[in-house]
Amino acid sequence: MRWLPSPSCPSRHSVWPVSELLRAREEGAASGSAFLYRRSDTSVKARPCPAETINGMMLKAQSSNPSREGDADVDQPKPHWPTAIGLAIIHLGALAAFWPGFFSWSAIGVMCALWYVTGGIGISLCFHRVLTHRSLRLPKALEYLTAFVGSLALEGGPIQWVATHRIHHAYTDREGDPHDAHRGLVWTHLEWMYRPNEARPSSAQEVRYAHDLTSDPVYRFLDRFTPLFQVVLAIALFKVGGWSWVIWGVFVRLVLVYHITWLVNSAAHRFGYRSYKTGDESTNCWWVALLTWGEGWHNNHHAFPFSARHGLRWYEFDASWLVIKSLKALGLASDIKLPTPAMCGKRAIALKPVGLPHARNEA
Repeated sequence: MRWLPSPSCPSRHSVWPVSELLRAREEGAASGSAFLYRRSDTSVKARPCPAETINGMMLKAQSSNPSREGDADVDQPKPHWPTAIGLAIIHLGALAAFWPGFFSWSAIGVMCALWYVTGGIGISLCFHRVLTHRSLRLPKALEYLTAFVGSLALEGGPIQWVATHRIHHAYTDREGDPHDAHRGLVWTHLEWMYRPNEARPSSAQEVRYAHDLTSDPVYRFLDRFTPLFQVVLAIALFKVGGWSWVIWGVFVRLVLVYHITWLVNSAAHRFGYRSYKTGDESTNCWWVALLTWGEGWHNNHHAFPFSARHGLRWYEFDASWLVIKSLKALGLASDIKLPTPAMCGKRAIALKPVGLPHARNEA
């Protein structure tokens, strides 16, 4: 796959993920053209645009396995030891919270504040809805700030995170998906990150799938120094609150944010119900949604990846959507994309509870 400049779509400000193009190509296949969605604050309008052309860029045909694209000297996949060792250290560090000497209510408060800021604002709002899917636009300074706090979640830098997630949407639950649900709950929850996994993006693939970020020096900086930011945060917490703030504000908080967000990859591809045809295993899982600021309405999200709102029914509580509405009221969010009623009706199916035994969702 290669990105090439193309004048066919004029807006140079909107960057459209690979997943949006693939879905548009499917919907427009009968007429030989795809549909790109023009953003508005209330809905998404469809307009025809030449197939394989998206936001001033042309997407060349992809191979069936993105992990093999463009890499002539690909070796057999190997374990990613830095990730495995890092996760082990963080989880072991979190166990120190059971020592009574490290407990303090101020440390709990710091942990809760950082849990929401780094996970809810940094990952859910910024990394996912703003950067990966461009579901809304923030002022650039605010976008960079939220990306910085997202880096403090230590789930990878913005470039790595966005590229991995765009690949997931392009190849959901089939060959090429870094966390294919058919490989089991443990794989989708955490093993895909450190065990041999040829679908985990290489540096070259990060450039191809997150070209809009790799071309921005700020995001290159954030991606490169993400681990260092965590060290600086730990030092600052130690200076102010001692070891209790470090244990709770770094180690415990990271473990909580990790497993909460990882549930979207695992539980929200296994348990819950389906409202829309997607052709993958994504589900709407209410308890994951409550834990992940609305990310657990995952079947909705896979049906309409461009949507800034994931909880599409009145009872599907979406905390990040409330933040987006607040930002809009303050004049800090624009170009908010939502599916139209016609789009929802086209993909809607009868509510289908999902659980063990696991049944595949047929498109």
